[in-house]
Amino acid sequence: MEATDKANTVDDTVDRLRSGAHSTVDKLANATTQAAEALGQNEQLKNVEQQFVEDCRGYIHKNPVASLGIAVGAGFLLSRLMSRR
Repeated sequence: MEATDKANTVDDTVDRLRSGAHSTVDKLANATTQAAEALGQNEQLKNVEQQFVEDCRGYIHKNPVASLGIAVGAGFLLSRLMSRR
């Protein structure tokens, strides 16, 4: 009987360790998946940023006077906002 009890105790301990290991692996896999998704979104944001910069450069090249006016107006507004503080 004593050997059977010890075997059951060992089996229970192994089952708990196995369950804990599975839980840890699942958590690690979930964290890895989230990190991979975040990196994918980061890559998408970089692509959008690059496209935006290219579009702005194209607009400035096609409309230099309007671009200068926008820059002067933005600078004026920023200076007014900053001087109030």
